[in-house]
Amino acid sequence: SSIIADKIALKLADYCITESGFGADCGAEKFFDIKCCYSRFKPDCAVIVASVRALKMHSGDFKVVVGRPLDKRLFEGNPEAVKRGCCNLEKQIENIKLFGVPVVVAINKFETDTKEEIEIIKKCARRIGADDVAVSEVYKKGSEGAINLAEAVKKISNKSSKFKFLYKRGDSIKKKIETIAKKVYGAGEIQHSKKALRKIKLLTKTGYSH
Repeated sequence: SSIIADKIALKLADYCITESGFGADCGAEKFFDIKCCYSRFKPDCAVIVASVRALKMHSGDFKVVVGRPLDKRLFEGNPEAVKRGCCNLEKQIENIKLFGVPVVVAINKFETDTKEEIEIIKKCARRIGADDVAVSEVYKKGSEGAINLAEAVKKISNKSSKFKFLYKRGDSIKKKIETIAKKVYGAGEIQHSKKALRKIKLLTKTGYSH
């Protein structure tokens, strides 16, 4: 259904933007290696969304519990926490680059963000290899606040994408798992449970390994 939706969008507009799931490690990897494999689409650009508050969380300085109010300190200026949290943004940019796709980092800006914090994210993104960075103020200004981001995506999309898959389609299931785990998640060693091995054997036998 998502492939059909993209085909319809491409017939109706010059640019088609598809949301590929939460996180460039899980959502983007599946989008590239599975959806693009079957649809034969080659993405021209990828947008990674970041925010000052989220990067502060990734610094490890704050305890975030689902269902409970956020730490009030997350809404206060803290450039050093943002800088430490940028390690996660760096990894996500690195993940996208594994597929040869240009990257635009969209910074979702909120009223509590400081100029210094925004600049730290910009410098971090460019240093690690982002092709462009744009501040998005959709939260405050609606569609008008996304013009800078739209222009950045348009500019980068017109450059040549060198899209490639992370693994070969003919690779075994074990090989694919190992490739994803090591390259995307940074695993050092792969161990399969007995249950997983049984499932791999069944999927391979029934022809679902590709």
